[in-house]
Amino acid sequence: MSKNPISDDFNNLSLNKNGDSFTKGSLVVCFGELLIDFVPTVGGVSLADAPAFKKAAGGAPANVAVCIAKLGGSAAFIGKVGEDEFGRMLVDILKTNNVDISGVRFDPHARTALAFVTLTADGEREFMFYRNPSADMRLQELELDTDLVKKAAIFHCGSISLIEEPSRSTQFAAIEIAKKSGSLLSYDPNLRLPLWPSEEAARKGIMSIWDQADIIKISGEEISFLTEGDDPNDDNVVLTKLFHPNLSLLLVSEGAAGCRYYTKRFKGRVPGVKVKAVDTTGAGDAFIGATLFCLASHLNLYEDEDKLREALFFANACGALTVTDNGAIPALPTREAVQKIMAEKSYE
Repeated sequence: MSKNPISDDFNNLSLNKNGDSFTKGSLVVCFGELLIDFVPTVGGVSLADAPAFKKAAGGAPANVAVCIAKLGGSAAFIGKVGEDEFGRMLVDILKTNNVDISGVRFDPHARTALAFVTLTADGEREFMFYRNPSADMRLQELELDTDLVKKAAIFHCGSISLIEEPSRSTQFAAIEIAKKSGSLLSYDPNLRLPLWPSEEAARKGIMSIWDQADIIKISGEEISFLTEGDDPNDDNVVLTKLFHPNLSLLLVSEGAAGCRYYTKRFKGRVPGVKVKAVDTTGAGDAFIGATLFCLASHLNLYEDEDKLREALFFANACGALTVTDNGAIPALPTREAVQKIMAEKSYE
């Protein structure tokens, strides 16, 4: 057991922005939705029983971009918001958090997406979305900042933009450009079943880019969904049904328990960091954001198991800190805060 889980060498590789490791190629470009989350002012209630709501910036790819930037990395966001007060507010939040917004577009004909989300007393998340259609769904291929995509060391995306046209074709085009430019493709499906026409459509849509991804992050719930009920804790299920020949790293987030990792040569588990949870919104985004922050400065990280485990413990700590405060983006920690909690926790 060690009280200092991150080696000096790893700190120099992934955490020193003035060092050689932060090269021009360390940019992470995040593609997808940017929206307003409305969260109840009290916890443990259904949406119908909530007395009032407060607004917060949301959208998984946007959360990931802000996480990377707050840790000291280089991140850009590509997406579309409405030409409205909420859209301008969201873009200002990205800009304030040092995210490159040159790939953001404004839509004068569609509103910024809204999502009402709560954690009920039984621990289940409840969602209700307003996007019929919302601006994020209307990003067209001709609006894509192709030069920005080409600069990405890592191109990160989810599955929400795959639900409807024209955003689906735009995401396919962006992935093709990124792969041809030598970018690593990072994919977090971020299943939101109410947004899909059917379960079958969701499985087909999520799997449509699965084999192109170099890095995939999923949850146990998503494993069960994609395998139609198989045990999410069974390594054989993960390796035979979800791991594919082009994949370099498959991560399974396990909340407070930590995470599991699978590569072509090894697999294992990294423990979580125990904290008192206030709001779990954005924890998974913080986890993958912190992982990509480390990978962006050491692109072959997944080939060294010791270094990978150190990076994943860092990511677990980042996710843990995010649940100690309300909201996703406001709760995302700085690198110093993550290092502080890591110094206080033991690691195996």
